[in-house]
Amino acid sequence: MESFGVRLHRAVGERGPLCVGIDPHPGLLARWGLDDDVRGVERFAGTVVEALGDRVAVVKPQSAFFERFGSRGVAVLESTIRQLRAAGSLVLLDAKRGDIGSTVAAYASAYLDPSSPLHVDAVTVSPYLGVGALAPMFELAAAEGGGVFVLALTSNPEGAAVQRARTADGRTVAQQVIDEISQLNTGAQPLGSMGLVVGATIGETGHDLAAVNGPLLAPGLGAQGASAADLRVVFGSSLPAVLPTYSREVLAAGPDLTALRGAADRVLADCQAALTGS
Repeated sequence: MESFGVRLHRAVGERGPLCVGIDPHPGLLARWGLDDDVRGVERFAGTVVEALGDRVAVVKPQSAFFERFGSRGVAVLESTIRQLRAAGSLVLLDAKRGDIGSTVAAYASAYLDPSSPLHVDAVTVSPYLGVGALAPMFELAAAEGGGVFVLALTSNPEGAAVQRARTADGRTVAQQVIDEISQLNTGAQPLGSMGLVVGATIGETGHDLAAVNGPLLAPGLGAQGASAADLRVVFGSSLPAVLPTYSREVLAAGPDLTALRGAADRVLADCQAALTGS
């Protein structure tokens, strides 16, 4: 199987550098005139798939908004993943899992094993039990052509207390994460499959992202306060690896299909201009 990095590079080349979230939280469901129940989530997700699944490079369902309805919500998530795959978009599950030993191996199997009903192209993970504890994720991703996005410098203000703390060798915790993920991508062409999550709201990072050689997921755009122009400040010379991600900025245009597509087209054009300097 092709690596996730290869598939992502091709998808971005064909569809442009954009990731759109599927975040069916109660406020958005109400805005769309949907009930805050499983049926509302199913209609919401299905509409996003119909509008964007065949035109956006990556779609990112937020697992928590499906899980809150228990097994029926997870069944909708499974169906959404299948529909997105059929439409041709890559699926990045925003789950932010992190654990140790057999538990993280079970998470890896849930999301990165092709035989799982929750199998996706890539998943977000948390490194705060140690990057090394995530080894089963990285190993299964490498074996099965999957991708892993590791939290590094996040948009939420609370994250700085942990991520910018100094380790014994003087590096920040975030820089240690960055360096370890960079090692996993050594020699990968055209792009490694192990990525980082770096918020678009954080301004100049003061961290070295140049050697990552993997995708850089940039949340925080739109409703969270960052604009496409902020990408140049945050990522500098690493712009070619950036995958901008929007959720509410695009989803608020629904449920009209044409409006959703128009919103996605607008933010994609803004991102392409920022990433290329044109």
